[in-house]
Amino acid sequence: MEKEKVLVTSALPYANGPIHLGHLSGAYLPADIYVRYKRLKGDDIIYVCGSDEHGVPITITAEKEKVEPKVIIDRYHEMNKKAFDMFGMDFDIYSRTSLPVHHETAQTFFKSFYDQGILKEKKTLQFYDEKAKMFLPDRYVEGTCPRCGYEEARSDECEKCSSHYEPTELINPKSKITGETPVLRETSHWFFPLGKYQEWLENYIDEMNKKYGWKDNVLQQCRSWFNDGLKDRAVTRDLDWGVKVPLENSEGKVLYVWFEAVLGYISATKELSAKKNQPELWRNYWQDPGTKYIAFIGKDNIVFHAIMFPAMLKAWNDGNEDKYIYPQNVPANEFLNFEGKKFSKSRGWGIDVIEFLEMFPADPLRYTLAANLPENKDTDFYWKEFQARNNNELADILGNFVNRTFTFAHKHFEGKVPKRGELLPIDNEMLKANKEFPEKISALLEKFKIKDAVLEMMNLARTANKYFNDTEPWKTVKSDKERCGTTINISLQTVYTLAEVFYPVIPFAAAKMFKMLNAEKTDWFSAGEAKLPEGHRLNKAEILFRKIEDKVIEEQIAKLPATEEEPGKPKEITYEEFSEIDLRVAKIIDAGKIPKAEKLLKLQVDLGSEKRQIIAGVAKFYSPEDLIGKKVVVVANLRPAKLFGLKSEGMLLASENKDGQLKVVEVDDSVEIGAKVK
Repeated sequence: MEKEKVLVTSALPYANGPIHLGHLSGAYLPADIYVRYKRLKGDDIIYVCGSDEHGVPITITAEKEKVEPKVIIDRYHEMNKKAFDMFGMDFDIYSRTSLPVHHETAQTFFKSFYDQGILKEKKTLQFYDEKAKMFLPDRYVEGTCPRCGYEEARSDECEKCSSHYEPTELINPKSKITGETPVLRETSHWFFPLGKYQEWLENYIDEMNKKYGWKDNVLQQCRSWFNDGLKDRAVTRDLDWGVKVPLENSEGKVLYVWFEAVLGYISATKELSAKKNQPELWRNYWQDPGTKYIAFIGKDNIVFHAIMFPAMLKAWNDGNEDKYIYPQNVPANEFLNFEGKKFSKSRGWGIDVIEFLEMFPADPLRYTLAANLPENKDTDFYWKEFQARNNNELADILGNFVNRTFTFAHKHFEGKVPKRGELLPIDNEMLKANKEFPEKISALLEKFKIKDAVLEMMNLARTANKYFNDTEPWKTVKSDKERCGTTINISLQTVYTLAEVFYPVIPFAAAKMFKMLNAEKTDWFSAGEAKLPEGHRLNKAEILFRKIEDKVIEEQIAKLPATEEEPGKPKEITYEEFSEIDLRVAKIIDAGKIPKAEKLLKLQVDLGSEKRQIIAGVAKFYSPEDLIGKKVVVVANLRPAKLFGLKSEGMLLASENKDGQLKVVEVDDSVEIGAKVK
């Protein structure tokens, strides 16, 4: 099979705080799994990342702590590098944008655009804090969004509704430095004409999508920007911290972080080349048309990597002899939430990577996140799910199969691979699975369907357990040892295949499996072959996964802060949050009591398109026959739950009168079953 040259980047995390689990699910774990897989295939691949060490979030953190920005970036660069190491990230280099090589690279791009006459100098109005005597970049100003009314919007952008607007449009602006109302003053900046490249960008994305199949979330966000029309974007700002603008009379101006941060991928590759003592090596990846460039990001970075970075590379290529490649694919993930809510450092909601990995091994976390990646929609990390994935899948399925196989090999075959005797159909089926699963998993990973690939990895382990059970070696070891030996031989070959295909997801456990087998990793597509010869000596078995006790998980859940901000005060939600609740009209077609459940009734409801069972706490106020035939309102998109061992697929709405009695919310007969309640 032809080998590929591949360049992989992950979005550079800001060095102004510790990374959390949501970051891992977005741009890092998917990339690491893909890179490890491609290395097993023998492809020529480099994986580049590093800290984004400029920008206003860092200066704000520094000012809060009353230290220089360098103190902040040094602290969090080392902290996040440690977190990535503990998590098992396989970067070729983890660089940082404060290095001279990055400043030189970014300045070279800016100067090229300036010399080509691409950049436009414009005078603009920008907020100025008269008390602090400084211009205020976007994050230093807070006010009310002119579009949606969000009261913590930035001076030019609302992170709530994603609107962009002129600073003059912000309502009730306040300086985050002094709390004073800033004034608008004229300042001069250089702008990149993004609109000039819109037609090319649309064609480029169209072509890449046709060839390689871009994700819908990326295409939709890009098309939204195209529909609005791309506009000139400032590439400089008034700030002391950052990459200095390489022009005369530009004191106090730096390159805007959106412009220079993406160039960190190039400067990091240059640093890697220098470390390898091959200073031109970076060109073999960035400037070779045969290179496949994949940029892994979270959805908040789509516009920078699918629109702005390609436009910058196009601008360079139009005016220089050396040409850069463009991203072939930008597989952006949605967001991972924590126990049903967004990660929030200020509210203490979530957990940092280092804190997590000081309590639990990396592999169960890697597996849990990989099995639930937010590839097409936001997903949640739940402590209970983490425990279940570790105990029920890693320990009880994969770990159990490996342990049983090695126990038999050491106890009955002197710790060696036994002879393979005559093969029965069940043996051939297992050997066939060993060949087919790596191919199936490979096809999914090539399309960045990592969650599906992880499911197939565990399915191979399930198949292996079934094979072990069905061949009953605990019986054949007494009645037909040669037959038992064939089972254990094939099971050991299957352990080898499992170690190989699971290596991208759980590298630490896979390394243990290879050590136990006394074997090395092989080429991906050779994993399913019979690699372990008869008589091959095995090493001592190790426990791969230890079960997590309920009390350990309960301790973590107990650490979560209360959800209400004030006792007795209902938690405020946004219009967007409320609009996600799917309220439907349903007809109760059957109802019955539940033994030993005094408060509950079991209801069968008709939603028009389907029938469902709902367990409702109204037994004290209604007999079953009172409810049959009523048209009611139910929450139709509630996560299914079990009550008294019965599945409940929704929630019945009811109000409480002054006497504490519940009254079911009823709907007029003229309203159709299944109608949406707004």
